[in-house]
Amino acid sequence: MKFLIAGLGNIGNEYAHTRHNIGFDVVASFVQKHGGVFKQERLAFVAEIKWKGRIFVCICPTTYMNLSGKAFKYWVDKEKIELDNTLTVLDELALPLTKLRIRGSGSDGGHNGLKSIQESVGSVAYPRLRFGIGNNFPKGMQSDFVLGKWTKEEEPVVKLKIEKSVEAIEIFATRGLNAAMNTVNNYVCG
Repeated sequence: MKFLIAGLGNIGNEYAHTRHNIGFDVVASFVQKHGGVFKQERLAFVAEIKWKGRIFVCICPTTYMNLSGKAFKYWVDKEKIELDNTLTVLDELALPLTKLRIRGSGSDGGHNGLKSIQESVGSVAYPRLRFGIGNNFPKGMQSDFVLGKWTKEEEPVVKLKIEKSVEAIEIFATRGLNAAMNTVNNYVCG
């Protein structure tokens, strides 16, 4: 059983640990928990984890958010992983900070990373874990908010949600999409 776990974000220190890079942070936490190490490879930072008889190819694309699909498709094809065995982790404005949501398919919801993946694989049927970041910003300030750092008040909730997201990846891989949805989609943090 082989899985691709893709965290979406942007490379570069100016983007590190911003709301838009939460996908990178979740995947990095999963890799760290399971003793893996990232290496820079084609189109992504990549770590391979072996856990409970499964292989996880974990990627953080180096293509920037808007071209995430390039790295996603390359690694899915290279590793011969079915779309059902992928999980894409991303930030979600439409969900409050207290929520996580797993879905097996769906629209890109205006998220450029998902739009790129959808175009690259020619399908909306690939699982994704949406990490709610809320939408607490003044009109016209969406970009600044998304590319901004977490506030001190948000940090404890974010830390807990990263842990829950790592558990969600484990449940997804060991018990399946429905079990992960039942656990994660009802969870309220903070």
